Amino acid sequence: MAQLNIISNPNEILQLLLADREVAFRKLLQRTLNDILKVEPQEQLQAAPYERSDSRLDSLNGLRARELKTRIGRITLAVPRRRNVPFKPLIFDNYFRSEAALVAAMAEMVVNGVSTHKVSKVIESLCGTSMSKSSVSKICKNLDKEVESFRNRPLEGRYPFLTVDATHFKVRENNRVISKALMIAYGTNEQEHREILGFAAYRNESKDTWQDFLKSLKKRGLKGVIMITSDAHEGIIHAISKIFPTAPWQRCQFHFSRNIADKTPKKYQTGIRAELQEMFACNTLKEARNKKNQIIQEYQDVAETAMSCLDDGFESAMTAMILPRGMQRFFRTSNAVERLNKELKLRSQVIIIFPNEESLIRLMGSVLIEQNSLNQSGKVIFKKESYEALLTSDVQEKLLVIAKEQATMLAA
Repeated sequence: MAQLNIISNPNEILQLLLADREVAFRKLLQRTLNDILKVEPQEQLQAAPYERSDSRLDSLNGLRARELKTRIGRITLAVPRRRNVPFKPLIFDNYFRSEAALVAAMAEMVVNGVSTHKVSKVIESLCGTSMSKSSVSKICKNLDKEVESFRNRPLEGRYPFLTVDATHFKVRENNRVISKALMIAYGTNEQEHREILGFAAYRNESKDTWQDFLKSLKKRGLKGVIMITSDAHEGIIHAISKIFPTAPWQRCQFHFSRNIADKTPKKYQTGIRAELQEMFACNTLKEARNKKNQIIQEYQDVAETAMSCLDDGFESAMTAMILPRGMQRFFRTSNAVERLNKELKLRSQVIIIFPNEESLIRLMGSVLIEQNSLNQSGKVIFKKESYEALLTSDVQEKLLVIAKEQATMLAA
């Protein structure tokens, strides 16, 4: 596999930064991307330059200059040419997609007359020129097709672990600005990689909307789910019991701890958080239950409401302890989706209010495609041996028992 080594002269970089930071960052970005472009063809051709190999798929045929518009200015890239098949710099696909989605969403604000003069200036800064309505339509058409293809793709194989959450965005609808919930499903497949399985926008988070969202995943082929992690939103819990009745619910331990701490007098919050961390770190469920009882006994007099919250929610927050030890930490919280939500919020800051739901799906969908590609190329999140041990153990039977117990309690 080709290796990339980017070596820069520290003195040269310092001089550039002292002279003009914007120019310096632009030059550094251009140099870095060109270095990457020198390596990427080797991956596609399956051979190094001038290497004679039976596995070689094609040959290079010089370079061509290509201008790239970025948020820090225009840069010129030296894109390699292939002799027989056009070279596609795949490493830039994610960048082009999310950048184009951002520009399209902002341009719509200008075209629809709901933006400010400042937004128009930002577009000119991003694009280097103004954008016509036809240009916006063309960008949107290409992006919409890719985003819809991604979020409606068939789900093949099994996804034993599912994490769901929602984050909210302001969207203009019928001449009013409303908050819409963007629901996201994050699954872990049999290859131990996390994968963004689906997303959709709804007017609110309710039993009906969450049930509709989970049902859409099942229609696309989602199967093999043995546990679902989320916060304690009533709509999610209800939807899980209806759509995936054999999969137990794991209450996010991070949210659970925060709920308990919020109900605790401020002077005791630091102590209770430390106690809860010890409880979650116990090696067995029996040890965790003993620790829970100890915490309740210690804080009952000063934080009665918080201790009731701990007692009521303890079992659902410890479902993951049924899993092999090496897998528990990956599925006991919904932090993976929370990090994803933060990235979405960061990308949407420049827009503030989306001109319509289509624009929301377009930009957030493009970012999610980008993040999903990073997940697939990254390291596995747990060892394969842990997953194989799960399949050959009685863990699934125990999880099924928990799912039935949760359904009984919910019905009551």
